[in-house]
Amino acid sequence: MRKVLVTGAAGFIGARTAEVLLEKGWKVLGVDNLNDYYDVRLKKHRLTGLKKFSRFKFIKVDIEDLPTLKSIFRKFRPQAVINLAARAGVRYSLENPFVYMSTNAVGTLNILEACKELSIRKIVTASTSALYAGQKMPFKETSAANDPISPYAASKKSAELLCNTYHRLYGLDITVLRYFTVYGPAGRPDMSPFRFIRWIAEGRPVQVFGSGKQSRDFTYVDDIAAGTVKALRLKGFQVVNLGGNKPCKLSHFIALIEKKLGKKARINYLPTHKTDVNATWADISKARRLLGWKPSIGLGQGLSRTIEWYRQNRSWASKIKL
Repeated sequence: MRKVLVTGAAGFIGARTAEVLLEKGWKVLGVDNLNDYYDVRLKKHRLTGLKKFSRFKFIKVDIEDLPTLKSIFRKFRPQAVINLAARAGVRYSLENPFVYMSTNAVGTLNILEACKELSIRKIVTASTSALYAGQKMPFKETSAANDPISPYAASKKSAELLCNTYHRLYGLDITVLRYFTVYGPAGRPDMSPFRFIRWIAEGRPVQVFGSGKQSRDFTYVDDIAAGTVKALRLKGFQVVNLGGNKPCKLSHFIALIEKKLGKKARINYLPTHKTDVNATWADISKARRLLGWKPSIGLGQGLSRTIEWYRQNRSWASKIKL
């Protein structure tokens, strides 16, 4: 039986990716430190869905703990590793940059070391569209991505460089996936989709940084998970964008939520944050060519599913700190 280790398995993207793998017949070991950057109830909710699979096992561990990580790798002996553990959140990285470097860079280094030592050749790891700040759109993987404007983006760039180094030195097959504004059911509460839906549903003011005219290349989590699993088959070192390829203005995004909820938003416009970019837009031609991947869930359908999840879980999801 094929075996894969997924880090960040209680996370938004990690849990859905693990579920796709399980549905395809993989045996999955999920690891996560269950940190309290956001409400742990969300993470436990995602894990509950995974534990219905007999081929899923979960271990609480921090990827910064190299000795324990190596021990887990030795016992499980995965054929591949999907590294989705990370400290996410661009704005918070200005408040605590150290934890971003220790998790995103050093944590990735630990995984690379464990894979090298145990001859695990295939690694898929998550990166970010935040690296493209200032580049010409649509963002191509060949674009320079050397001017990060947040410690979060800098930590992800550091991880990418480490992956390239380990590929060159030790021949590891590593695919770096740059994700673009992922949304969907059980999403992160520090991101705008979760917040906008909850604020509008509750009749609370919607906090928008900037004019609302800025655009994001929203990508549904199921599409991201499907692309992540497809990336397991790539050889060598590759950097690949996974994005919706259809940027949407925040004002339109809010209007869609208003229509689906049947409620009007009260918007409170705030100054643009120094880490925000005006727009994101993924060139996904490489993903099409190498993975046969393209997004299949449109924004309207994806938002309907996300809103339905919130309605079904509102009794506790409405209490999560934003």
